[in-house]
Parts: sequence; structure tokens; C-alpha cells
Amino acid sequence: MVCLEESGDADPCGGGGALTADALVIFGITGDLARKMTFRSLYRLEAAGLLTCPVIGVAREDWSHEQLVSTMREALDVTGETVQGDAFDRLAGRLSYLAGDFADPATYQALADRLKSVDKPLFYLEIPPSLFAPVVEALGAANLTAHATVMLEKPFGHDLASARALNARLHRVLTEDQILRIDHFLGKQPVLDIQFLRFANSLLEPVWNRIHVAAVQITMAEDFGVEDRGAFYDPVGALRDVVQNHLLQVLALVAMEAPVGSGADALWDRRADVFRAMPDVDPAHCLRGQYDGYLDVPGVRPGSTTETYVELSLEVDNWRWSGVPFSIRAGKALAARSNEVRVLFKRPPRLAFLEQPEHPAPNELVLRIDPDPGLRLSMLSKEASGHSARDVHLDLSFAAELGKPPEPYERLLNDALTGDRSLFTRQDVVEETWRVIQPLVDHPPAAVRYPRGSWGPAGAPHRTSWQLPWLSPPTTGELAMPTSNPMQLGVIGLGRMGANIARRLMRDGHSCVVYDVDPGPSRSWSGTGPPARPRWPTSPPS
Repeated sequence: MVCLEESGDADPCGGGGALTADALVIFGITGDLARKMTFRSLYRLEAAGLLTCPVIGVAREDWSHEQLVSTMREALDVTGETVQGDAFDRLAGRLSYLAGDFADPATYQALADRLKSVDKPLFYLEIPPSLFAPVVEALGAANLTAHATVMLEKPFGHDLASARALNARLHRVLTEDQILRIDHFLGKQPVLDIQFLRFANSLLEPVWNRIHVAAVQITMAEDFGVEDRGAFYDPVGALRDVVQNHLLQVLALVAMEAPVGSGADALWDRRADVFRAMPDVDPAHCLRGQYDGYLDVPGVRPGSTTETYVELSLEVDNWRWSGVPFSIRAGKALAARSNEVRVLFKRPPRLAFLEQPEHPAPNELVLRIDPDPGLRLSMLSKEASGHSARDVHLDLSFAAELGKPPEPYERLLNDALTGDRSLFTRQDVVEETWRVIQPLVDHPPAAVRYPRGSWGPAGAPHRTSWQLPWLSPPTTGELAMPTSNPMQLGVIGLGRMGANIARRLMRDGHSCVVYDVDPGPSRSWSGTGPPARPRWPTSPPS
């Protein structure tokens, strides 16, 4: 559901009536997140007529109002936003700036002077997590939190103990209803669509259970590395960065029961039920990897064992899902960018009338979250001639059919301003997700090296038999081959051209056999496909 087109004071998302925040205060407004996301979201809300309160930026830099406005305009240009002068002028007119040290009580006294006529401020903390509790405590000491709401960026702790400690400190100043824990993944349109696809379609819900589903696979693959974020990423790793929050929340949407009622708590109660039904992860059945070259990234500690790839199998031990494996993988510097949920249904019984009666392919439902969100249903159909069956795809592009949705931060910032808490993570859910993965945090297996451009560590024990992701349509000039009849290509002499062809073919589900006098190139490509699909002999043909 797209709910940001309307204008005026009414809440278009059903958050409870008129705007509840009469001022937005952004701590850390000079930071990277503001440049990449916040400025753009504020501008879009302004252009849509949804931003009606003053915006106060607080940061340590000694900036003028003009410098902040200039930075905002430059950031909008960098993001490619089409800027209308009147909308930008309105936003600039409601924007002000306060320079101050976050540890200095004078900063909060000056902020209190700015907020004398404000009743319900929204404080958005775009600051390091270590400052969350100190800033909230300082706001409380300045008597600024009585009717306020505070929005926090992830991560919410770095393990179960620290998450509980953070919540305890926050709750000394704020009630749970005053805390908004933002996870931008929950604002993505395809993630929101999971509950609509499941519960609004009688075609799907009857088969959404252990009787019909064989496995669920959730992938978040990125084709780029850590690059210039080594100092941030190295203490975090893939497990804390995207699994504990983003991907486990997606799993909960896939597995939960239908909420009873329309309030935010009704939704989060059902998600909490999923996590409570999940046993702790077994580190012995998890795989950690680190791509070649990660240790050379600036900011990464010498000899770091931080994982850039993680793969784990989870269970939801309840009546609906008992015995169905939920597999999650996430990694950087992989063969392609793909973020998807894949539901694999059980194979049909033997079909004697087919030419291959024992090997009919199972049906699959794939929800592609990024890039190019869409839905794919994989089914069997009879070939035009003969009696054999072939796999056919029924594909739906969300953008083509439903239009372009709001961006996640745009949606979530509007929800925070209007008092809609349904997409902001609840305390008990945060603690349950940490509890599930805590054994892997405490006892991580050694990280296995893998080459950039691969699908992670090859040949490692406990690997899930992953399906190749449903990738976005290739750009102009790229080789695209149909995957309904996979083929095997023989390449003599790998080279750059051969490597490019092999990479594209394997992304589309085909396999390759490479012969090369020099084993180096083929070794560097080892593991670029799922187990047992590609073969890379490293000696020339006789």
C-alpha cells in the first residue's frame, strides 16, 4: 500500500489522526546518513505537503544556517533528486541549526529555549549507538522528554546483554511507546507486501505451511565489498549488520500468523510469537566467510576474523512450520546483487505419464526485494512437443503494475511524525532476535576465505543447497540466456572474455567447464556457483 501521496494534516497511513510531532530535532544532521537519506526524505515530504513542523539540526560542527542549507542542496543533487525551487525554499525556511557538544548540558538548555512553544517533539538520533543512552538521559535532565518521541538508528546493542542494558537505560527516561527503533528494511515496499501477499490471497495461505513447503531461503547478496567503511564494518560483520535485524524481520513476516486487530502491537505480537518459537541457532551448522582482499581495506584490523559472509539454518518450532528449514545467507563481494525470499514447495509425486517421471521440478515462489522488486511463480508446463515438462515462470514487476513506492526513509520518517509505530521494532522482539543468534556471537566458527565475485565459500560443510537468485533483467549488451533448459558450456582458455561469458551464464543457471594451461585463473573462479554445478578442471585437454 502506498500512502504518501496525500497532503494536509491528516495521517495518510492510518497512524492515528493529526500529526503528533510539532517539531523534528535531528541529532547528527551533518553526518553521512543525513546526506544520503534524511535530506532527500525531508524534501520529498515537503514537496508532498506532509512536512508541517520546524526542523532543528543539532551537531558538533560550527556551521551556519546557510552552510547547512547549502549542504542539503548539494546532497539532493548528488542523490539525483529533481528539486523544485519552491519546495526547497519552504524546507530551507523551516530548517534551523544548533551547534553544540552532545556531552555539554548547555547544548540541551539551548535546545530547550528553541522548543519553548513545542509540545510533542520528535528527536531523531542519527548518531553512534554509544551515544543513544547519554543523549536521551541529557534530554530527560533538560525536561524535554515528557511528551517526546525518540527515534533511534540500528544497531540496538551488539549482543543480547548490551541490548538489554541499552533498553534499561532508555526506559529510565522514556516509556516503550516513546521509543521508535528504526530499521529501514521494514519500510521497503516488497517487505510490506509480504503480509498482503500471504493473508489477502486465498490462493497462497492454504499452502503456506509444513504440509506443502519444503524450505524457505532468504538471500541478501551484495556484489560490492566493504570499500571505505572498514572502520565501521569490522567490529560488526555480516551477522550483526543485516541478519540480526533486517533478515530475521523478513523471516518473521514470512512465518507469522495473521495479526488480530489493526494496531501496531497486534502486528508485533505475531512477530514475537515467531521468534519465541525459534530455538537458539547451532553454530556447528553455520558458515562464516571472508572475501579475499578484505584485510587490505582501510580501517580493518590486521588479522581480522570478521565475517563478510554468513549462512545459517534456523527452525520455527510451531504447528505451522515444524520441520521446515529456514535458511539465511548474507554476504559482500558476491557474484551479483540480489535480495530475495524464496519459498520452495514440496515435489509432486511420481508422474508416470511424463518422460522424466521421477524428476519433476518443485514449484517455487520468489519475492525479489532488491533490485527491481517483483514476484515470480515457478511452475511446470508441458513442452510443445512430446510428453516432457519444462519449468515456466510467471513474473510480476511491482513498479510496472503498482507504481513507484515511497523510499523507506521517506515512509518511516512520515510514520514517526504521524505517530504510526507499526514499522518500528519493539523491545521484546529486539531481545528475542539477539537471543536466537547469541550462540553464534559467542562461539563463531572460523571464517573461510572466498574469492570476490563468487557465491561464498565453496565446498564448506553444512552448506545449504542454494538456488541461484532470480536476478534483475540484464542491462543492454549483457548476455542473457533462458534457464528453463540449462546448458553446459566448454571454455578453452579462460581469459577475460571467457571469464565474463562464464560469469553471466552461471548467473542465469547454466554451468561451465573450463580448460586452461594456467590453473591460476580457474582457481580464482572456484566456487562462483552453487555446489556441484560449475566444474573447473585446471589442466588442458589431452
